[in-house]
Amino acid sequence: MQNRLADIILFHRKRSGLTQQELAELAGVGKNMVYELESGRQGVRLENLLKVLQVLNIELDFQSPLREVYLQEQAHAER
Repeated sequence: MQNRLADIILFHRKRSGLTQQELAELAGVGKNMVYELESGRQGVRLENLLKVLQVLNIELDFQSPLREVYLQEQAHAER
């Protein structure tokens, strides 16, 4: 999963025509953090990951065997 996420971030950054430095500045994180994300390194803070994903217009979608049940319960609770 880590390498897949790293590949997705790298692909989107390059397709966006951004350098690592430019992406870091837009996301408000350090250039080293972008490098670590693209290298698949562990230990990146979720907050920083989400900032980078937002700049690249990448949306996380969590999957689980109970996802549909959860969504149904959330919809019911909102009523």
